[in-house]
Amino acid sequence: MSKLLPVSWNELIRKLHILGFKGPYYGKGPHPLMWKGTIRLMIPNPHRDDISVDLINKIIRQGEISRDEWLSA
Repeated sequence: MSKLLPVSWNELIRKLHILGFKGPYYGKGPHPLMWKGTIRLMIPNPHRDDISVDLINKIIRQGEISRDEWLSA
């Protein structure tokens, strides 16, 4: 099984688009949102540093994305 690696913010968005999420949308809250059907996914604000593996795990859990789906995207 491959392990998760940190990704850039742009790579995060690219993978989420491949997995069917729309956005990011900026609303009244502090973070952008992405949507897939009824799944609302809060993502970090754009920044220079890579997204950590811990945060990626939280995002894929919140987005109901399997580890295999993430790795193949």
